Amino acid sequence: MKIAVSSQNQTNVTAHLGHCQKFWIYDVDDTTIQTKQLLRITKDQSFHESSPKDSHPLDTVQVLISGGIGRGLARRLQSKGIQPLITAETDLDAAVMAYLDDTLVVMTPEEHHQREHGDAPGHRHGKPEHSPE
Repeated sequence: MKIAVSSQNQTNVTAHLGHCQKFWIYDVDDTTIQTKQLLRITKDQSFHESSPKDSHPLDTVQVLISGGIGRGLARRLQSKGIQPLITAETDLDAAVMAYLDDTLVVMTPEEHHQREHGDAPGHRHGKPEHSPE
């Protein structure tokens, strides 16, 4: 399974996905990280600039973790078979391991928006029952 994590500064989970041009791509099995590689995309390939109809360098991942994803972009990812997850976790490896352990606290786009303008509780979310390998 491949998990992408948005990380514009290459150190932490990026708060906003749309303009992000750097992603860590994790190859994982059910419980561990196998490899981790940095993927750099061009500004034209960022989700904000690219067309939902075009192929995208992240089309091969099954899960995309970010600090913020709008509803439209979440639907775009889901239509490509990618599970979008919004989390307040900023540590890259910790976010992936929490996902693998079914303990990653995630938010809906609405909860994320409320959190930016107040506070809203997240909920736990992990691997789907039948995740593709």
